[in-house]
Amino acid sequence: AGLGEFRIRDLNDEINKLLREKGHWEFRIKELGGPDYARIGPKMLDHEGKEVPGNRGYKYFGAAKDLPGVRELFEKEPLPPPRKTRAELMKSIDAEYYGYRDEDDGILEPLEQEHEKKVIAEAVEKWKKEREARLARGEEEEEEEENIYAVNDDESDEEGGKDKEGEEGQQKFIAHVPVPSQQEIEEALVRRKKMELLQKYASETLMAQSEEAKTLLGL
Repeated sequence: AGLGEFRIRDLNDEINKLLREKGHWEFRIKELGGPDYARIGPKMLDHEGKEVPGNRGYKYFGAAKDLPGVRELFEKEPLPPPRKTRAELMKSIDAEYYGYRDEDDGILEPLEQEHEKKVIAEAVEKWKKEREARLARGEEEEEEEENIYAVNDDESDEEGGKDKEGEEGQQKFIAHVPVPSQQEIEEALVRRKKMELLQKYASETLMAQSEEAKTLLGL
């Protein structure tokens, strides 16, 4: 390491030049039918017994491994932090995470009330200005909203609905669909109950005979 950066680089280049020449001789030996020393030969190890590090075939020996820009080539990137499991993430989730305790500090609620008053005041002021502008143009006041449920006395019940009258002084309403009477409702319930009992206890043959009899009788 005391030779200096430039001398170390020159020596390392010379070693790599000799290694390339050695590789050419090994390839020629294999070409002539000899053993493949590149495959069966021993690996190059440093004084610590570790394989000599390299980059794209270029090897670094001794102090050359600590030269500026070389050390960074072989430094391993730190492993990414392990990802938390779903159970670990759920441990830190409580009512405060969902905002249920935002008003406990007594700060948010007064701010919301102040903002609400401000918005209402702005809306009222805007409505007053629009109303004054309409009056200035000579437009009449808008009529009160029509009661869509109110019915005139002379309105005819074309669909057969019945007027529903409440106590004295209340509005009259019209049902625009046929309203069955209590007797009709009871008769429909009885017929439905009979059909349920027939379907539950009568056989298919008996049901067919009953339908045939009704057809013959014209029922």
